[in-house]
Amino acid sequence: MKWTAAIRVAAGVALLVGALVAGAPSRAQPVPEQAMENESEAGASKGRAIYDPWEPMNRGIFAFNDRLDRWLLEPVATGWEKITPTRVRTSVSNFFDNLRFPIVAINDLLQGKVVDSGSDVGRFAINTTVGVLGFFDPAAHWGLEKHDEDFGQTLGRWGVPPGPYIMLPVLGPSTPRDAAGLAVDTVLGVTPFFIEWYILAGARIFDTVNDRSQVLQEVRDAKQSSVDYYGFVRNAYLQRRNAQVRDSAETGVENEDDLYFNPEPTPNPEPTPDPGNPEKHDPEFD
Repeated sequence: MKWTAAIRVAAGVALLVGALVAGAPSRAQPVPEQAMENESEAGASKGRAIYDPWEPMNRGIFAFNDRLDRWLLEPVATGWEKITPTRVRTSVSNFFDNLRFPIVAINDLLQGKVVDSGSDVGRFAINTTVGVLGFFDPAAHWGLEKHDEDFGQTLGRWGVPPGPYIMLPVLGPSTPRDAAGLAVDTVLGVTPFFIEWYILAGARIFDTVNDRSQVLQEVRDAKQSSVDYYGFVRNAYLQRRNAQVRDSAETGVENEDDLYFNPEPTPNPEPTPDPGNPEKHDPEFD
């Protein structure tokens, strides 16, 4: 059937091209909980090992993804940034975010967030009409908060463990749970049912280039400042994904050093006098 083939192709393109920007800090970067709570959240913030059993393979795939980004996506995104003002790039992002309405609203309902789902319906109606097909976001100015939900988060809310960290070719960081969620979200997006696959592919590529153009400097800074860029991306993904599933605030900038670099050793406390020792402790003579 036509729509079945369209779904398969759209899913492949979304996975193949869309996650190119997932390897770098962007507006779509996520984490696991429950089974990985101690390894991921605590590991990222306190220096403990993260659940990455396939790290050697993941690092090889990450190196390939990084070269693909450097040689293909970054140059195109840089050119797009030079010829378009920030307002245009923001409007393009708004347009594609507006198209995600079915995914966000349905996953809100599946997570029991009825009020948020109703807000998403209102946002879509306002931004599609008053906001000119979603290129503008007047709903935000009217108090309708933007949400970012997906089926990977829904599975996490239902208690499904994320599984091990995996680096997918071209797609970037993920977990088995998030990869499965992405396939479901492709169907929830509705558009594959009535839009030709090549149009969806072109739109997805355009959206990816536009997204990448908005984090060019952030990615450069991350590469220059991180001791281990692979670890930086992995920790950032897992940390944010965990925060999204738990609906918790994202880690502040002041904690990033703890997340991505080896923590500073804790200084030893000053020795305290032994009550059983009659000799008085004097730090000047230590």
